Amino acid sequence: MAIPMISVVGKSNTGKTTLLEKLVAELKRRGYRVATVKHDTHGFDIDRPGKDSWRHARAGSDVVIISGPNRLAMIEKREKEITLNEIADRVTNVDIVLTEGYKRGDRPKIEVSRHEKGSELLCTEDELIAIAADQPFDMNVPQFGLDDAAGLVDLIEEKFLANPF
Repeated sequence: MAIPMISVVGKSNTGKTTLLEKLVAELKRRGYRVATVKHDTHGFDIDRPGKDSWRHARAGSDVVIISGPNRLAMIEKREKEITLNEIADRVTNVDIVLTEGYKRGDRPKIEVSRHEKGSELLCTEDELIAIAADQPFDMNVPQFGLDDAAGLVDLIEEKFLANPF
């Protein structure tokens, strides 16, 4: 069975990261193993100049893996951005994957909205499993407060996690 993947989306500075942190903490509290994926449309660099892994990449390595007693990281050069489905195929040993971003992806979404950032949503009703907001929307989608991680995880368990703890 495929690992469920849900995207937390919303306009800039609406609280996506904060909500994702709360969802991860609540899922972990309930005993689930969780993976997260952050979509960075601007590109990113996690390798610090001068470090051994940076030197490996600069020397021409296409894939650099950093392994330690408690963590593993892989940095892979890509010709084009990897798709969300390709990322999903690489994730193992978790119960659920939460992404931050991927508003145009084809995965179920929770949209975060704050009144101060506007009253228009980025997604259509059929793309959403829930809305986390400080304002109501006239849509047939479950709506939660911005701090209601427990309610959102109840919904996630019901819809996506076959054997809740």
